[in-house]
Amino acid sequence: MVSTKLIEKLFVSRQKEIDTYTTQAEAIQEKVFRKLTAQASDTEWGKKYDFAHIRSYADFQRVPIQQYDDIKGYVDRMRHGEKDVLWPGRVIWYAKSSGTTSDKSKFIPVSKDGLKHIHYRGGTDAVALYLRSNPESRFFSGKGLILGGSHSPNYNVKDSLVGDLSAILIQNINPLVNLIRVPGKEIALLSEFEEKVERIAETTVHENVTNLSGVPSWMLAVIKRILEKTGAKHLNEVWPNLEVFFHGGVCFTPYREQYKQLIPSDKMHYMETYNASEGFFGLQSDLADPAMLLMIDYDVFYEFIPLEEIDNPNPAIVPLTGIETGRNYAMVISTSCGLWRYIIGDTVKFTQKDPYKFVITGRTKHFINAFGEELMVDNAEKGLAKACAETGAQVLEYSAAPVFMDANAKCRHQWLVEFSVMPDSVEKFRHVLDRALQEVNSDYEAKRHKDITLQELELIVARPNLFHDWMKQKGKLGGQHKVPRLSNNRDYIEEMLKLNKPTHTA
Repeated sequence: MVSTKLIEKLFVSRQKEIDTYTTQAEAIQEKVFRKLTAQASDTEWGKKYDFAHIRSYADFQRVPIQQYDDIKGYVDRMRHGEKDVLWPGRVIWYAKSSGTTSDKSKFIPVSKDGLKHIHYRGGTDAVALYLRSNPESRFFSGKGLILGGSHSPNYNVKDSLVGDLSAILIQNINPLVNLIRVPGKEIALLSEFEEKVERIAETTVHENVTNLSGVPSWMLAVIKRILEKTGAKHLNEVWPNLEVFFHGGVCFTPYREQYKQLIPSDKMHYMETYNASEGFFGLQSDLADPAMLLMIDYDVFYEFIPLEEIDNPNPAIVPLTGIETGRNYAMVISTSCGLWRYIIGDTVKFTQKDPYKFVITGRTKHFINAFGEELMVDNAEKGLAKACAETGAQVLEYSAAPVFMDANAKCRHQWLVEFSVMPDSVEKFRHVLDRALQEVNSDYEAKRHKDITLQELELIVARPNLFHDWMKQKGKLGGQHKVPRLSNNRDYIEEMLKLNKPTHTA
């Protein structure tokens, strides 16, 4: 605790800077906006859109909104070694995006400026805010287990590499940090996830681990293997000083009870982070409040599109100061990695201003709106939480998609759920979930009215390890890969159902 108290003093000035978010948000974002456009004014992109003569946010709006396909040609040239394209100089690192499980890969540029002023600042601030939230912390008395992905050469371009963002961060991390993290780099960057889990379990059980960082689903696999190898029932028997899990990538709700059971310690904390391939955007500044603080003084300028306008050719777009609380927005970012007015694909809802705090509600493409119901991942998580609470169940993984019309001309949502603890009644779980979705989503409720448009949802119990096997089949175990929760078509769920034998339907 003494070492933590001494090191904590290094974070005080940064904690005070973050406090200015409450009163200076507009000025902070204006400064970021001007810095980014000035730095990129001599790039190919900056010259194309005349960044040198941008004087206001209104001027910046002449830059069109971008999706990956719009910039793919630029990124491909950068990956082949061209410099001064989207960002000054040459970018040698590319995060292979795994925000979806489609076979199409996206390669997100990760510049040196982006590493320093976005991603690593996020990691440092996570510690700064956690230490303030937990004055009794002994964080620095031991080491952190950071679960990362892997990287590989990029084409045949010298010194240019692609990989999971987590692997890029581990590869480029300050050598001093390696003194307080496990496993070693050679294990952390292994490409075969199952081998990585085994090696981590072998090499870390005798370490004094105080903190974990990673995606909840993949970290769970590591924890279970460690318990198997040691014969321990709970993880705090192996690591008695474990006190915090920095998690992100997927919603923590389905995993929370499992972690509580595996780590039954009143000193264990969970802190959500919003760190994507495209940047580090949010941190849970209050462990009692699930909403995250938007980090507004990194190299990220934020804009937002109301979700109902996402498919509009000319959608309304507002800067941070133009948002309304309680409304779903698609996030648009401009960053020092060379992304300009780029739609990241996540949807958020702000819970407050001054400071700006938000929750992630889903993906612009991961929702179900086959019948006008606009069911978001946030709705799904709340519905599942209630169904679990009322039936004693625990959900490990799930995916859902619409059934447009069956042989009896019935339309419904079909849910495929893998339980770590089965409900006392599958039928009851189904009913509670359906009712809960109506409670949290008025559009779903309207479509369910008298079963006219939508019938009650169908629930299929997935066999053990179904989602693991499907992800393995896709070559997407570990890293930042995640199961698609909600789909507006049946492509994913049909593949999963073929692997799901035997099945149990309710």
